[in-house]
Amino acid sequence: MEQVVAWLHEKNPGLDGEIRSDEDLIEARLIDSMDFLEFIDLLEEISGDTIDLQEVTIDDFRTLARVQERFLNSAGPAEVPAG
Repeated sequence: MEQVVAWLHEKNPGLDGEIRSDEDLIEARLIDSMDFLEFIDLLEEISGDTIDLQEVTIDDFRTLARVQERFLNSAGPAEVPAG
């Protein structure tokens, strides 16, 4: 999860502080349409799995907690801070 948080901070240089695990990444504009495919590539790289866009919804990418649950639980013991 650290890689995901670091990527979000890199894409949003004005972002200060932590990103809560329940913060809506899309509503907060931390992920926009231009970065979405890069975000999916990052998740695939971290998890080692391909993400089939036919099998996911936008809600699967909405919060750090959901990203962890949906894509990263099999990628090791990464934890989402309670924030």
